[in-house]
Amino acid sequence: MNNDKKATTAKKAAAGPMVNWGNYQPGAFYDELISSPGNARAVARGVVNAIGKFSEKQLASKQRAAEQAIQEMGISFTVYSEGENIDRSWPMDIIPRIIPMKEWRKVEQGLIQRLTALNMFINDVYNEQNIIKDGIFPASIIESSKDFLKPCMGIKPIHGVWAHICGSDLVRDKDGTIYVLEDNLRVPSGVSYMLENRAVTKRVLPQLFSKHNILPVDDYPSQLYDMLASLSPRKVQNPEVVVLTPGIHNSAYFEHAYLAQRMGAELVEGGDLVVGDDDCVYMKTIAGLERVDVIYRRVNDDFLDPEVFRPDSCLGVPGLFRAWKAGKVSLANAPGAGVADDKVVYTYVPQIIKYYLDEEPILPNVPSYLCVNDEHREYVLANIESMVVKPANESGGYGMLVGPASSKEECNKFRELIKKNPRNYMAQPTLSLSTAPTLCGGKIEPRHLDLRPFILQGEKHYVTAGGLTRVALRKGSLVVNSSQGGGSKDTWIIDTESE
Repeated sequence: MNNDKKATTAKKAAAGPMVNWGNYQPGAFYDELISSPGNARAVARGVVNAIGKFSEKQLASKQRAAEQAIQEMGISFTVYSEGENIDRSWPMDIIPRIIPMKEWRKVEQGLIQRLTALNMFINDVYNEQNIIKDGIFPASIIESSKDFLKPCMGIKPIHGVWAHICGSDLVRDKDGTIYVLEDNLRVPSGVSYMLENRAVTKRVLPQLFSKHNILPVDDYPSQLYDMLASLSPRKVQNPEVVVLTPGIHNSAYFEHAYLAQRMGAELVEGGDLVVGDDDCVYMKTIAGLERVDVIYRRVNDDFLDPEVFRPDSCLGVPGLFRAWKAGKVSLANAPGAGVADDKVVYTYVPQIIKYYLDEEPILPNVPSYLCVNDEHREYVLANIESMVVKPANESGGYGMLVGPASSKEECNKFRELIKKNPRNYMAQPTLSLSTAPTLCGGKIEPRHLDLRPFILQGEKHYVTAGGLTRVALRKGSLVVNSSQGGGSKDTWIIDTESE
C-alpha cells in the first residue's frame, strides 16, 4: 500500500464510522428523504449520497458549527416560562428537508387559491355578507367570533386584501397526501428563521449547493417590501414603510428587527408614531415629523389603538384605526383579518373556495369535527383519546390536546372544556405526520415535521420556495412549535428536471 492510500485509510479510521443509511428506519410513516432502509427518494438521492460520505463525527462537527454560527449571528427566540422571558438560540438541524419542484408548483397554486378566497371571505364578512345571506356560512360563527371586529364593518382596503401575509401550516400524511392544517392570518411569524436556516446551511454544507439546483428564498424581503409598497395610499416613488413592533420583550422581536433591516424600513414602536389632525400617521424623527404610508404591524388587534380597542394599551397608536379607516395609511395585516384565522372557520375553507372562486380546493383540509355541532361533538367526546383537540383562537401549540399522548385525566378535562364552550373547540384525527432524518444525540433518527410556507398578497401574489420546516425534536412527539421544544430545518425545493 502506498503512502497516500495509507494516509487516507488512517484518516478514515480516525474519523470513526461513516453514516450508514441502511440503519435508518423510517417505519410506517412517510419519510421525506428515505423511502425504505438504505433507499433514498429520487429527489433526495444526491443529498443522501453526499451525507453518506461523512463520518458520524464529521456530521456531528458540522451540527456544532451550525449551532455556533446561530449563536454568533444572534438568531434567537423568546420563551415565556413561569413569568420570565428566556432568550434561546434558534434550534436547527442541518439535514435539509427536500421537496421536488414539480410537486411544489401544485402546492404553490393551492396556497394562492386559498389566500385569494380567504381575503374575499373577509372582505365579504365586513361588507355585504353574501356568503351568510346565501346560507353557505353560519352567521352564528361570525357573531360569536372574538376576532370579528365590528368597527371594521363597511371598510374596503386597497386591492380588497385584508390578510397580506399568511403562513399556512402544511402536513403530509402516511400516504403522501399534503394537507393544510391551519392558516395563520393575523401576525404570522417564522419567515426570518426560514431565511437564516438557509444562510447557516450554506455555511456548513456549501458543497451540496454547488451540485443541486435549489430554488432560492433570499428574495423574500424584497418581495415583502414590494407588496407593502403596493398598498401605499399615496402614489409616490418611495413610500414610507415601517415595521411596528411591541418591543424587545416580544418573542418574535428578532424577526421584527431582521425584516426591517433587510427591507431598509424603519423599526418603530407605538410611541414613535403619532396621528395628526389630518388623520395621517407621522413618525417622529430628529428632523421632525415624517409621514408614514404603510405599517407592517406585528402588534395584535387588541393593542393596536387604545381609542378603539384596549384603552390600557401602550403598544399601539391612538387614532391609528381612524387613519386607516380614512384611507390615509395602510396596515398589513389589516385589523379584523383574524376573523378567518379561527380554527372553526378553517373547517369551511373548502366551501369558501367553491363559493367565491367556483373551483375545487387544490389542497385539502385535514378532516375536522366542529364541537358546536351536536353530532360532531358526541363523536369527539367518545373518541377524544385518538384525536387532536384545538381551541379556536390559540396559536403556538398552546391550549391543545393530543389525545394519544395525553393521560386519562387530561382527556376528561378537555371533555368538560368542550361541554362548557363547544364553540371554542374543533377536533381532527391524529395524522401520521411525515418524518425526516434528524441528528439526535449524534445519530440520525426520524422525527415528525410540518411546513409553514409564507404567501403574500397585495397587487399580486408571491409564495416562498418552500418555507419554515418545523421539527418535533422529541422522539415520537407531534408538537413542532419552538415554544414547545421543537426545532427547524432548511427546506429545499429542488428542480430535478433541469439537473
